[in-house]
Amino acid sequence: QGPPRAGYDIVRDHWRRMRPGEDFERLWRKSVHDGVVEGTALPEKTVSLSGSFRRTETARTGLDRKVESNVGVGAGAGSGEPEGAGSDALEIIFRPDPTVWDGRFANNGWLQELPKPLTKLTWDNAALISPVTARALGLANQELADLDYRGRTVRAPVWILSGHPEGSVTVHLGYGRRRAGRWGSGAGFDASAIRTSDDPWFGSGLAVRGTGRIAPLSCTQPHHRMEGRHLVRSGTIGEYLRNPSFVRDMDPPPPPGLTLFPPVRYEGYAWGMSIDLNACIGCNACVVACQAENNVPFVGRDQVARGREMHWLRIDRYDEGDPENPTTLHQPVLCMHCENAPCELVCPVAATVHSSEGLNDMVYNRCVGTRYCSNNCPYKVRRFNFLQYADYETPSLRLLHNPNVTVRSRGVMEKCTYCVQRINAARIVAEKEDRRVRDGEIVTACQAACPAEAIVFGDINDRASRVSRLKSEPHDYGLLAELNTRPRTSYLARFRNPNPALAEDGTA
Repeated sequence: QGPPRAGYDIVRDHWRRMRPGEDFERLWRKSVHDGVVEGTALPEKTVSLSGSFRRTETARTGLDRKVESNVGVGAGAGSGEPEGAGSDALEIIFRPDPTVWDGRFANNGWLQELPKPLTKLTWDNAALISPVTARALGLANQELADLDYRGRTVRAPVWILSGHPEGSVTVHLGYGRRRAGRWGSGAGFDASAIRTSDDPWFGSGLAVRGTGRIAPLSCTQPHHRMEGRHLVRSGTIGEYLRNPSFVRDMDPPPPPGLTLFPPVRYEGYAWGMSIDLNACIGCNACVVACQAENNVPFVGRDQVARGREMHWLRIDRYDEGDPENPTTLHQPVLCMHCENAPCELVCPVAATVHSSEGLNDMVYNRCVGTRYCSNNCPYKVRRFNFLQYADYETPSLRLLHNPNVTVRSRGVMEKCTYCVQRINAARIVAEKEDRRVRDGEIVTACQAACPAEAIVFGDINDRASRVSRLKSEPHDYGLLAELNTRPRTSYLARFRNPNPALAEDGTA
């Protein structure tokens, strides 16, 4: 078969065969520059609406009329079946689950407990509907409902999701499996039971009937709330051009001298992080990467429902604007590694202390479980082992643990460390080579996994580092910095560029 060849050479040789001639080099350079090969576009095709689509449009119009006639119907069960509750004019949409996909990952506890990007549900799937459709059908959130579709029925809990299309129901595949291992068996409902081969992804003619029974779901969205402040800061390009510092002006931080702490000079490294909210898509890849890197346990449906999930990093979701058609904003939240750390003041055994490089360290073997630090943290990023969540007994799980990170036991507080084990590994290499750690040499687990490159980590003492340049941007801000915590993790505000014909303020 010959020696292995680089992908670049394979592609280049293919097009050399397809386009032989003396001008190949010019064609190749132009194609690489433009991203397309000239003359390879497919011919145009004439399309028309199919009959099934017209029936779907007619069905949707029928539901819209029912929605309008039921605007005054309050969501909830127990008052009889309101008009439209048995409507068969709904569309149904089948989608692979965001975490367990089509069920192949159902027995993975990490993925079962990973909150879905929009609903923040764990260990379950649900029938997703819009608030307007829920009111029209008289359904309450988490109410069990029968989904009747083409002569088949499945019972599923309802989850009301702002921004969901009206007149349709979305169900996720991959759940309801009976023999999927210790963690996958019995989780959720089987949406495949009403799925047909002729319309495997969507169809019309769904009827939804509430049962009046509530099936509580484990959702992380209500936990660790910080609402009522300027958390996710966003605006338009027009606002930025008029006032580049408008993001910081929303809640300006106190002056540096307003503190009881003596000033600290960091002569060596000073680690920090910048998170670009324009880039973040809320996919949760960073959450799983952090869990794998730092031996973070999963705790199960019941403990999540009690607000005891252990993820060191969470993705908060916020809706902005019209509840029926909102703009969804995502914000990763982890330990801020505050200069004026509120947690350090209240620990009676000095289990949480400041390092010479600005990290808020957590000394696990000192922790006695008072949880004072968690109560005093405004960001709610500390996690406590209420029970023995870490598995020391199962041999296969022992092999899963990262040997460079401590496995915590019951009664111990834990949190993000900026992957201090990776920092130390890079420092050792740099000291052996008698040099400083280079910019970009340390990549945290969350940063490495982010597909949008929204997370940047580095030495803020190095003015040429990427993280320092990002922190000098006028739209950089600290989360709850008005509390004078002086966080080492900061955010770049999210900007939109709306169509000036549609924007209320005329900005673009």
